[in-house]
Amino acid sequence: MRWQQGRDTLDGMIGRGELERVPASRDHADVLLGQARQHLASARAIARVDPVGGYQLLYDAARKSLAAVLENQGLRATSRGGHIAVRDAVSAQLDPPLGAVLRPFDRLRRRRNQAEYPSAEHPGMETEDVAHGRGVARPVVHATGACFR
Repeated sequence: MRWQQGRDTLDGMIGRGELERVPASRDHADVLLGQARQHLASARAIARVDPVGGYQLLYDAARKSLAAVLENQGLRATSRGGHIAVRDAVSAQLDPPLGAVLRPFDRLRRRRNQAEYPSAEHPGMETEDVAHGRGVARPVVHATGACFR
């Protein structure tokens, strides 16, 4: 699938080695979306007993749903580009119209990093953090899934 909106951005990312071309796979994109949906449900189930784990699942749900968009197009982030490349590539193509849904993903990513590498300033995570994160991750998963309908 060829893209028009964001094409220069994606071409640049490919040229810098942040993205790579792979065989386009709707089947693999559907697997990623299925995992993303399951992560949303799992995060909700464990939020009270393991808020850090729940938040990690929410982040992974959003990230995998963004990666599904790229897989369907025959693109994948490299280790050089990482998770930021996934965000940037999908945003370049879908903002607009999905900017309001996609932009909060970066806050989810930063908060997840704080939980992974706690500090005195950000020592832990509470159930409320997971509830807030769900309010960010769920719309990302639903919006990206709608791209395949």
